[in-house]
Amino acid sequence: MKEEKIIEPANGYLMLFVFLTMFFGSIALIVAFRHPLIVLIIVASLIMAFGFVMVQPNGSRVLLLFGEYIGTIKKNGFYWVNPFYTKQKISLRASNFDSERLKVNDKLGNPVMISTILVWRVTNTYKAAFDVDNYENFVRVQTDAAVRKLASMYPYDNFADEGHDEDITLRSSVNEVSEALEKEIEERLLIAGIEVLEARIGYLAYAQEIANAMLKRQQATAIVAARHKIVEGAVSMVEMAIDQLSKKNVVDLDDERKAAMVSNLMVVLCGDKEAAPVVNTGTLNH
Repeated sequence: MKEEKIIEPANGYLMLFVFLTMFFGSIALIVAFRHPLIVLIIVASLIMAFGFVMVQPNGSRVLLLFGEYIGTIKKNGFYWVNPFYTKQKISLRASNFDSERLKVNDKLGNPVMISTILVWRVTNTYKAAFDVDNYENFVRVQTDAAVRKLASMYPYDNFADEGHDEDITLRSSVNEVSEALEKEIEERLLIAGIEVLEARIGYLAYAQEIANAMLKRQQATAIVAARHKIVEGAVSMVEMAIDQLSKKNVVDLDDERKAAMVSNLMVVLCGDKEAAPVVNTGTLNH
């Protein structure tokens, strides 16, 4: 398989001077001598005019001669090449691609909506021009395929309560997922001579049909986690209170009184609402 070949053709300004000399000089000769063969010089100069090519910064021109690859001009400037060359323009600028939102299934089978933002540019003009049919469409199709594959490799979120304790998820592991996506896309676009500058998830959400249910599930998980922390703190505080009362001999508590005290403290510490104080004016047992 051929590789990219960089060439630097003839100076366009010099050849422009030659073209103008030939064209206007032949016109002057026709006026002066009226010789029909001088018309051939005019025709040759007109054919010569098709060889001028201008390459802008971060641009390129791929040159073909009757189907044969001649080379690529990457240096910007004004040049002249064989008038019979076919000149294909390929931009070397960085391009930005924001994919459509795709509905895919994550690792757990949940439907999610996902899109990606890709920054890419052509580095090998030969591969971009001849190894794929349309390199811009190739980028779009392969990016969508890479996003679908990536989404199926990771769960949307981590649900440890169901035994799916994943280290990497689509929602929380942004850097890891972006690196995996960039690597996957780069491997797919290598055949087209395209370099991936950046790839990241642009949009991520549950599909509409399960979004409400998953939101309630996330809220329930957060509530359970918060309650778990509250209970842990309450048990520690009750234990500390009983130990301090025993060490300082503030009051002598038997098992029944300790149980009543623990029950009351747990209700106060774990309740959603503030406790209403009750003043006991009777005896210790009432």
